Amino acid sequence: MPSAPDTNLWQASAREHVSGAPFEADAVVDLAIIGGGFTGCSAALEAARRGAKVALFEGRKIGHGGSGRNVGLANAGLWLKPDEIIAKLGAGPGRALIDRLGGAPDQVFDLIAREGIRCEATRNGTLHCAHAPSGMDDLRERHRQGNAAGAPLQLLDAAEAQARTGSRAVHGALFDPRAGTIQPLSYVRGLARAAQQAGATLHEASPVSSVVPDGSGWRITCNGHRLRAGALLLASGAYHLPLGGPPAPAYVPVWYGQFATVPMPQPARAKILPRLEGCWDTALVMSSFRTDNDGRMIIGAMGNLDGPGAGIHAAWARRKLAQLFPELADLPFVHGWSGRIAMTSDHIPKITALGETGLGCHGYSGRGIGPGTVFGTACAEALLSGNRASLPLAPVPRHNESLTALKASYYEFGATLTHAISAR
Repeated sequence: MPSAPDTNLWQASAREHVSGAPFEADAVVDLAIIGGGFTGCSAALEAARRGAKVALFEGRKIGHGGSGRNVGLANAGLWLKPDEIIAKLGAGPGRALIDRLGGAPDQVFDLIAREGIRCEATRNGTLHCAHAPSGMDDLRERHRQGNAAGAPLQLLDAAEAQARTGSRAVHGALFDPRAGTIQPLSYVRGLARAAQQAGATLHEASPVSSVVPDGSGWRITCNGHRLRAGALLLASGAYHLPLGGPPAPAYVPVWYGQFATVPMPQPARAKILPRLEGCWDTALVMSSFRTDNDGRMIIGAMGNLDGPGAGIHAAWARRKLAQLFPELADLPFVHGWSGRIAMTSDHIPKITALGETGLGCHGYSGRGIGPGTVFGTACAEALLSGNRASLPLAPVPRHNESLTALKASYYEFGATLTHAISAR
């Protein structure tokens, strides 16, 4: 079974394509963006549409990092329950973030429609599934808190959840009609393509080597050339490359792996997720499942498919597929890939202030599509206007994380141990 990153399904099925020449001549711009993922490309598109001169630097290819390895669930909100967000941020900022990210799917799907992004956009909601009867307790509380915060969530009993998913292994579900599924690599490439068409300059194969404050702006060195920028957005997330200047984003790296089958037979496609909702479960070591427009089943969970536990994760995926959908037990997996997630200890995204003319964004903790789009767009607006009042979160001077390598090892060990013994 293949498990290397170059067997990523999204790379094989992407219908959006974009390219940018390496940075090879000195330049002056209004806004420089480092990172070609959801955040950076959303910011580039917004800034270019506002008439700014924009340069985006990506060390490899647009969507190379977590954005192009995402599950593809365009969810509303964060993993945290609303009450937890308010407890961490306070009533005013917490409620503002809940409302802002509750509308994230609207922003994502509106951008897709406006820019004609070909990314298998399907807005039929998502299902948070109870992996066991005990999982319904968590879903009931999420339903209560979500509806109290204004979300139109629906709690489904076991019979209805099984009918919607086609799996008898589901014991109920929380349905969110605001959300949907996309092909994530096509989405981020489509954002970049639209930004380029609006006038932004994209530079691939352009790892930035230094970033230095320069008066009221920034001086950036890349590929032996220099760029002067009035404002800076650092949006490199979990795939940050070392550079001289601003502090690197602080996070705990967590790996998430996925396996995709050949297209399901037509009878299975008619029964299994016929509405194409994306799903994830309530297990401590969470797993996800969804289909794409060609009918492939995609199973995901925490785990590094290029690490020592790769074989254990792959064997688990085979057992998990059979547990969820016995009729697919022998359907071959033909794609396997992993992505690195930037997780913060409190599971709240971070906006860091880089002086008066710079911002950094990271820490979506696995929910990159909605928050990345919202934060990137808002940061572009704030950096060009000089007004930070409309940001989803107040910027902090710096964010620190402790024992990141130890925590990363702990999560990977826990996922590997769980996969060694579960779904048997």
